[in-house]
Amino acid sequence: MSTEAAKFQVSGLRAGFGSNEVLRDISMDVPAMGVTAIIGPSGCGKSTFIRCLNRMHERVPSAYVQGDVCLDGSDIYAAEVDPVLLRRRVGMVFQKPNPFPHMTIQENVLAGLTLTGKRDASTDAEVVEKALQQAALWDEVKDRLDQPGVGLSGGQQQRLCIARSLAVEPDVLLMDEPCSALDPIATARIEDLIRELKERYTIVIVTHNMQQAARASDMTAFLLMGNLVEFSQTSQLFTSPKDSRTEDYITGKFG
Repeated sequence: MSTEAAKFQVSGLRAGFGSNEVLRDISMDVPAMGVTAIIGPSGCGKSTFIRCLNRMHERVPSAYVQGDVCLDGSDIYAAEVDPVLLRRRVGMVFQKPNPFPHMTIQENVLAGLTLTGKRDASTDAEVVEKALQQAALWDEVKDRLDQPGVGLSGGQQQRLCIARSLAVEPDVLLMDEPCSALDPIATARIEDLIRELKERYTIVIVTHNMQQAARASDMTAFLLMGNLVEFSQTSQLFTSPKDSRTEDYITGKFG
């Protein structure tokens, strides 16, 4: 894949905690727009990888990162890069829905703008409606924006968290197992939403669910014990993988 079409260029990435190396010499180009899925067994480094894309990894004591990670050609680990502003460009949705408990639905959507000092009260209503529309939640909550976000169902809470990320108008949306705590109906809603959002955003999703990766992504990377085994178009990786380890994993021989 040409780097011209890449949103992230990752080269020689190593990361871990203290003496524990979690990622070993990962190099890959994450394409702009569309969905890239990261799959692999538990403990293979999937979450660590995407946390290196928005510098969340370094927030953990003893964490280290080596190698190069560029976003649109610029080194995100350069000394002059403000991690807070980077995370505004590279939003993140976590495994467990985490709306802020003492905030209303509206306040949750606006939280990112408030934290970065970019909130303009005159546009609050417009920003909230746009983000909730994009997160396919507006019609369900438009009459109760002043009610607590934690009063929503699990699937609605996850879409609220997506709306919170979208409100700051990121370039990239990282999703770390966004459906693992949800029921099948809520999961289908999130997958539909991912397919809609990929027209406007670069999305990187970590999932343990290979069917989800096959349904929702355009490209898939397979990690095993901290190494990148294979990275290709999703349709190719699942139907004719180049590496026997990939085939063993997707056919259930280990996991």
